[in-house]
Amino acid sequence: MTFIGKLLFLITVSATLAASANAQATLPDDEDTQFWGDVQVTIPVHKKIDLLALSQLRIGENMSRVNEIRAGGGVTFKPNNRFSIGQGYIYIETRNLLGMFRTEHRYTTRATYKFPLKKIGLNHRSLFEYRVRNNIKGWRYRPSLTFEVDMPEKLIGKAKLFITEEPFYVSTTRKFSRNRISLGISKPLSSRLTLELYYLRQNDGYSRPGDLNVLGTSWKINL
Repeated sequence: MTFIGKLLFLITVSATLAASANAQATLPDDEDTQFWGDVQVTIPVHKKIDLLALSQLRIGENMSRVNEIRAGGGVTFKPNNRFSIGQGYIYIETRNLLGMFRTEHRYTTRATYKFPLKKIGLNHRSLFEYRVRNNIKGWRYRPSLTFEVDMPEKLIGKAKLFITEEPFYVSTTRKFSRNRISLGISKPLSSRLTLELYYLRQNDGYSRPGDLNVLGTSWKINL
């Protein structure tokens, strides 16, 4: 089996097991299966400063139509090899329940810390978002914790298995009203290109659909 075949097999098995475990707890109208694909480009301008550019496509309705398009960029400052802080902007077109697209302007501030552990990778990220959607303004706080371990060389060489937990605190609901957990594999394809394949489960009691099963890819390019 090729490298891509192994990755797709592992992610598909994880997605199937997670979706089955949540199927009975969620009403069909509140759940969707989606594909998320994104490209992230990092452009170093200084040994402590990077420029970022990103784009993302989200396909929903059981992977049958485009639900969301994103494009944006930002800057990251890295005072040392464990801590970074950055700011960014994202332009978003999202399809609403009536099938029409609405526009969102999102302004972000994030800080990431890598804990000094030897056998596993442990990263904490705090992300603040200020969202402008038509006449609606609000903010969200999204802390996340990511664990990484090296995969066995015999299975997939130079690859990492990761799991991320990410709750959302939303100003409009004044509570943690969304949670995401993702499981995936990160594999460098060259010195400048890394591919991530993952399964993500989202639970949200306010959005419609709020409970999502997502298969995703992320291409990370370092120039």
